[in-house]
Amino acid sequence: MKYSGIGGQAVMEGVMMKNADRYAVAVRKPDHEIDVKVEEYRGTIKNKRLRNLPVIRGVVNFIESLYLGMSTLMYSSSFFEDEEEDEKQKNMTEEQKKKAEKALMGGTVAFSIVFALLLFFMLPYFLSGFFRKVIHSEVLIALIEGVIRLAIFIGYIVVISFTEDIRRVFMYHGAEHKCINCIEHGLELNVENVRKSSKQHKRCGTSFLLIVMLISILVFMLIRVDTKLLQIVLRLLLIPVIAGISYEFIRLAGRYDNWFVNILSKPGLWMQALTTKEPDDDMIEVGIVSVEAVFDWKTWQKEENV
Repeated sequence: MKYSGIGGQAVMEGVMMKNADRYAVAVRKPDHEIDVKVEEYRGTIKNKRLRNLPVIRGVVNFIESLYLGMSTLMYSSSFFEDEEEDEKQKNMTEEQKKKAEKALMGGTVAFSIVFALLLFFMLPYFLSGFFRKVIHSEVLIALIEGVIRLAIFIGYIVVISFTEDIRRVFMYHGAEHKCINCIEHGLELNVENVRKSSKQHKRCGTSFLLIVMLISILVFMLIRVDTKLLQIVLRLLLIPVIAGISYEFIRLAGRYDNWFVNILSKPGLWMQALTTKEPDDDMIEVGIVSVEAVFDWKTWQKEENV
């Protein structure tokens, strides 16, 4: 399997695909037509040398993916706003709309980050503290903290997967993976070939988040300070480092296909059983449209001899 370099994300009733500095969002509108938006996104850091530094590139990529993902999610959800919201927007100028969108996106991103830090890092830390009364090994406490973090992460995904909207997002997530797998395995990009392709992919964001959880266990075991405040501060400061290391692993897994990398990738692929569902043909069509808007897969397959 070759590495195409194209990546994506599921959004509300659609798929976002990114290739280099261009991305496309394809959305199945309420009237069943497919809307496609293609734009360039060059990122927040223009210095290519800095952007390509190991670990640093992972932090940059994570932040930019979060911003772009939230932006495309808000764009896709705009097709499903209620009539009352539409009436409010009609009375706003274009400048007011842009300011409102930026403010909403900034607030949403900030809330998402704070919520994730509290739920997946602070809560496990404080819950693991209850074990200090009977366990005096800091290594064992860090391990328990990691197990609690994994349990909360998996439980959170299971709970949200029961909602109809999230279930459909997970189906579009499956369509995204299937489209990329179809291309990278040398098949013509059509509904039939995509349907029989795998919904698992080693470069998935789910795998990335799971690797973050696992690496955090190892990194937090190394923290040797006495005060709780300093322990919390160090955990927060080390999160970008953990994200950077995790990105390097996902990048390695996407580029190489050998027994060692495949074994290390297994936990992430298992987790994708929760975050990807089999899409229907309409969803696959949306994924195909999104891919073809930013990626000449036919030329790539010829050049790579896939």
